Amino acid sequence: MSQFDVTVIGSGPGGYVAAIRAAQLGFKTAIIEKYSTLGGTCLNVGCIPSKALLDSSEHFEKAKHDFANHGIIINEPTADIARMIARKNEVVDQTTKGINFLMDKNKITVFEGLGSFESATQIKVSKNDGSSEVIESKYTIIATGSKPSSLPFINLDKERIITSTEALNLKEIPKHLVVIGGGVIGLELGSVYLRLGSQVTVVEFMDKIIPGMDGSLSKELQKVLRKQGMKFELSTAVSAVERNGDSVKVTAKNKKGEEVSFEGDYVLVSVGRRPYTDGLGLEKAGVELDERGRVKTNDHLQTNVSNIYAIGDVIKGAMLAHKAEEEGTLVAEILAGQKPHINYNLIPGVVYTWPEVAGVGKTEEQLKEEGVAYKVGSFPMRALGRSRASGDTDGFVKIIADEKTDEVLGFHMIGARAADLVAEGVIAMEFRASAEDIARSSHAHPTYAEAVKEAALDATGKRSIHM
Repeated sequence: MSQFDVTVIGSGPGGYVAAIRAAQLGFKTAIIEKYSTLGGTCLNVGCIPSKALLDSSEHFEKAKHDFANHGIIINEPTADIARMIARKNEVVDQTTKGINFLMDKNKITVFEGLGSFESATQIKVSKNDGSSEVIESKYTIIATGSKPSSLPFINLDKERIITSTEALNLKEIPKHLVVIGGGVIGLELGSVYLRLGSQVTVVEFMDKIIPGMDGSLSKELQKVLRKQGMKFELSTAVSAVERNGDSVKVTAKNKKGEEVSFEGDYVLVSVGRRPYTDGLGLEKAGVELDERGRVKTNDHLQTNVSNIYAIGDVIKGAMLAHKAEEEGTLVAEILAGQKPHINYNLIPGVVYTWPEVAGVGKTEEQLKEEGVAYKVGSFPMRALGRSRASGDTDGFVKIIADEKTDEVLGFHMIGARAADLVAEGVIAMEFRASAEDIARSSHAHPTYAEAVKEAALDATGKRSIHM
């Protein structure tokens, strides 16, 4: 029986990062993955492929609507969805092969098969050819991630009534895509097909889109996406989804209590994700789940079984790849006797529409609820020279600071490259910076980042220069 110091079940961002860090720290490490490629949801059917399609569709959108304004005259472009999907698959292939390289580089043993507990220290690997073997591990890290959720009355046929996984591999551009759910995944994939020519209708139960983010971002993103042609039906509860041939009918009740319906050729069900623990055999190891099916852990991400830990989407908290990566690193370092920490308030959230949306720290709504006195500084992207040069004038940067101490409490942005610029807010808040600290820091000109400095100036006595 093969023996290891640390075994990771699941090879997504949390899992493979945990394995690499454990190996770096001198542990004999193994990783178990039931699929034939490493990388989990993120690399195979999530973050990476969706960004590849978002980039391809954004190029098409610019060629169709923006090139002429830049003096680039071309024939009317057409979208080749098959080539876009093929390019997306090439990106995924390159990325997952990169994880194989990292496993080899760090001398991590990779097992392909379903990992399930036989006991707290023994794990059975059931391989695709029907064979199996049992390995022994001093410590185990559960990193099995999540799967798309649905609604109990919806029959996901994965042809016309689809999840995000199928939406990444469509063979045609939908005429009318109805998206159930106004969260990150639905808006990103809705944006892909909107740009390619689909009519897109978003049906959301809540009274706003991206409900977990600052309310000002939600309002601005809805305004921008509506301008791009996306339609929204908010405060609308879906009650039935029925397919008839190549048509799908969504029945719902709006906020007035009236029954409404929407017909499309595809319906994307994007109502969140659920932790994935199927087939893990947790009962044999004695690992407990909470009321929502998540693995229960303490502050050190240790389960009720002392040598078993869990990270990422399978435990409580935001289902984000970078959150899982931080947790994978944390567990490996705890096992090595180090004392790492994660400030969950400083895990940024991002929506990769265009413009991008990003936020970290407290929202205005949270601070009001907590009774914290705060001040706000903001700066519109349209007032920025770099934004006018590129034509990306939608959005703003918003900085929330403590009214008395000036410490930055929240950083929220919608605009070009917000996904990259949010890191400035993370770093500032990690070091307990004040808005004045950001305002006094030189930002290169002309850049989108100057909007951050201007928002900080606005938060410290309304000193913004260019507004």
